[in-house]
Amino acid sequence: MTVHVSERFLNLLRFQLAQFADRGDLSSLVVYVAQAGDSESPALIPVGQWPSHGAALAPIASGSPLLQPADDRRWLPLRHNQMLLGALQVQSQQWPWPEPLAQRLQAVALCLTEALLQDLERQRLEQQLLRQGEQLEVLVHQLRNPLTALRTFGQLLLRRLDDDSQNRPLVEGLLAEERQLNRYVDALSELGNPPPQALPEATPQPLLLPPHLNGPQGERLAERLEPLLSRAAATAALQQRIWTPPAALPSWRGDSGAVAEIIANLLENAFRYSGEGAPLGLHAQTAADGTLVLCVWDGGAEIDAAERERIFERGQRGARGQQVPGTGLGLALARELARELGGELKLVVPPAQVDPQLSGRGNAFCLTVPPAR
Repeated sequence: MTVHVSERFLNLLRFQLAQFADRGDLSSLVVYVAQAGDSESPALIPVGQWPSHGAALAPIASGSPLLQPADDRRWLPLRHNQMLLGALQVQSQQWPWPEPLAQRLQAVALCLTEALLQDLERQRLEQQLLRQGEQLEVLVHQLRNPLTALRTFGQLLLRRLDDDSQNRPLVEGLLAEERQLNRYVDALSELGNPPPQALPEATPQPLLLPPHLNGPQGERLAERLEPLLSRAAATAALQQRIWTPPAALPSWRGDSGAVAEIIANLLENAFRYSGEGAPLGLHAQTAADGTLVLCVWDGGAEIDAAERERIFERGQRGARGQQVPGTGLGLALARELARELGGELKLVVPPAQVDPQLSGRGNAFCLTVPPAR
């Protein structure tokens, strides 16, 4: 019969028991861990002893007379609330114990109880993570099937629209969204893999995105922005809003995946919170030193001055967002990711402060990222 305890716990156990080498009035110390059996009372499985004689100790079944105190044997339970985790058996020819020895033994019992409790909690969490990883693996596998079907149907439909200039961009947009969904699926599948080796300090990576969503370094941002702009234009047309794309796509290169994730979240927020019929757009400008500024703006009601910093905190949402489904994490994560990139994300009210040609009312969330290395 075996019981699973970590090597770390066993090392602590050996250290705790070895401190009694100066006590000639102790014959032996044995630490047992409780293990549930067929009966209501758990059996005790030995996991460590002092002094170590090399001989393996036998488990003690529930109801055994060895569990009763004797003239030379006493038990100190390792108990958390009403749960028995184990026991410390003390064999000594002297009873009652001297007060200093009794205090040391009680301290060791408390230390082992806490360590064993943490060890069991670690095992529970490891089992939970294992089950979640297995479920995630199944879900990712099954998710790939409908995505593959969508790509196939989209490609077949695209072949039939060779001369249909009006509807062809819609199908191309669907295929672009399918590719983005595949990036998310790849990122989910990577969550179950061991973490990659640390990268050299010269090429730091943002820590807030899975590996398939950031990088590669030096990628053209324009390629990541194009499907986002197509999505925004289609959403605006569906909602009968005015959508203003940037006059030109930036030539910036760098961790374009991370920048695109920030812009995608800002666009989603703009459509969700700016109010029905409010115009919106994306403004892009590049400074002389190569610094890139991307502003997602809307012409809706301005965010209250008291909320303009608070909405960047985790779990915080503005008054207008309380009736809209959400978690209050998007802006906080976007700002953290911007700072990981060496940039910043801030709110400018109204958008005309960014560029006089933009709306004189509403809000602009402006992402600033440094020049690509």
